[in-house]
Amino acid sequence: MPGYLESQDAFKEAGIDEIIVYCVNDGAVMTAWAKDQGVEGSMISFFGDPSGEFTKAVGMEMTADGPASVGIIGRCKRWAMLVDDG
Repeated sequence: MPGYLESQDAFKEAGIDEIIVYCVNDGAVMTAWAKDQGVEGSMISFFGDPSGEFTKAVGMEMTADGPASVGIIGRCKRWAMLVDDG
């Protein structure tokens, strides 16, 4: 997050209005993470995808072989999306 915070002016100059960070997690965790990262008042917003519905819809679900108790099941890959005009 520090890099995004430090580069806000450059993002704005490039025409970027908002940076959205999301992960397969609940809103309470995302709110705590945002607070910890000091993004309040910045162009960065944090959102949770608790059921992984959006993650699956965009084809970014990450899973790994192995038992569910030790594997990575239903998490989200790291990726970026540029949305232009909605």
